[in-house]
Amino acid sequence: MLEPVFRDIPNVELLQWLARGSLKQNLLRAVRLWVWLSSLYGENRLALNDAFTYAQWRDVFFTSTHPKGETVPKLHDENCPCAKTTAQWLFDPKIGISEIEWKKSVLSHAGINKSQLDELLKTRLFGVTRRSLQADLETLAELGWLVYKNQKYDRVSELPLRPTNINNEVNIAKLGAYELNFLEEDLSAIAENHSQKINGVQRFFLKLDYVIPRSTIDLVEDWQYELRQLWTKTPVPPIKLTYNSAKVRDTVDCIVYPVCIYYVQRAVYLCAYGESPLGQGDWYNFRLDRIQNMIPLEWTNPQLPHILLQRYQQKSLPTPDDIAVAMIKAWGFDFYLPAQLMLLRFEREFHDRYVKGTERHDTFAEITYQQAQHLIRREVKQAEPQRALLKILANRSPNDAYYQVSIRYQDHKHRDNNVIMRLRAWRPKCEVLLPFDLRQSIAAEVAKESLLYHQNSLL
Repeated sequence: MLEPVFRDIPNVELLQWLARGSLKQNLLRAVRLWVWLSSLYGENRLALNDAFTYAQWRDVFFTSTHPKGETVPKLHDENCPCAKTTAQWLFDPKIGISEIEWKKSVLSHAGINKSQLDELLKTRLFGVTRRSLQADLETLAELGWLVYKNQKYDRVSELPLRPTNINNEVNIAKLGAYELNFLEEDLSAIAENHSQKINGVQRFFLKLDYVIPRSTIDLVEDWQYELRQLWTKTPVPPIKLTYNSAKVRDTVDCIVYPVCIYYVQRAVYLCAYGESPLGQGDWYNFRLDRIQNMIPLEWTNPQLPHILLQRYQQKSLPTPDDIAVAMIKAWGFDFYLPAQLMLLRFEREFHDRYVKGTERHDTFAEITYQQAQHLIRREVKQAEPQRALLKILANRSPNDAYYQVSIRYQDHKHRDNNVIMRLRAWRPKCEVLLPFDLRQSIAAEVAKESLLYHQNSLL
């Protein structure tokens, strides 16, 4: 029986498929997976048994001096594959692709600018941690290129279907499409319907802002890999995080139970139960790129916080459903903050153009001018602030649009930043009436911002 041979060149279609998401963010991993496939199934494949471990692959792929630890390998041997840059892998004359055409194709497809692409091409493609390479193996198994059994990876006898150089139409049904239930229902349906090209042209694109620094992308991949491994265990163990907290402005240790991962507003977060950097509450969203260390612990560890140990003993450890339910109750990703009523006023024309008929949150509901008055009287107990707000409302048009919504808000220091960013985006067409202290903090922010444009102005 003839062995299958992998001869695919690393064109954009293949790399996009291997990226399993944003090619801009996962370009290096996609290229690395292509090298993996060439080394496992290419004409000059590695001298490995059909079933192999990561260590066996490492010892054959790298030189004998390649480090075997957990850190990113230093440049130790110019002949070691870990020394080769991404450009050296891609534009080897034996591959036979045009560097100019390849760059042009990636620049137009992936949304990467030229300087970013040049920087990526200078990166040592295999100068990554063992965990990243182990994650590559798992990805290949998920894509059907390997079969994991008996703690080894078996090569397959028939290569999976994938985008080819001859026909770029991807049959998603045959390829085994990934579950898209992590997307919103309507968006998931669009992705499923338009994941294939139509007459050779890709018509659906999903653009996500991602603020994670390039220097920590590999770290994020490591942590999500570590979490994936932890979530396969029964029971899932608690972990000790060393976390660089922006709110505390210091590095702190927190012992928590990892529940799930969310991508929200430009970054990836671990939702965890236990200790928080602020020492307040039992839930916290940890940004993955700010985690400096992660150590699994035993449930018998005496350092476990009481609230966490109690939930474990009662067999009531939190689940992702608990978070989903909490986020339905109030607007904001910081679902552990208390919920408060917010009262908003929109200028009528702006509302009718950009707000009316849109989905913001389950509790986001239009109310009448008279209902707004009633809410101020009901919610504001102190006489002076209530009198001031009612006077302000009396000077507003009853024809404007008024909304109430439940938000995650404790005070001006403990508030959901994603909600605040949305309110800033609506300014000055949207006015916050309640909570009163939020209104005051926004007013102070606007006054400070105004000074930047008018103080010592020559206009």
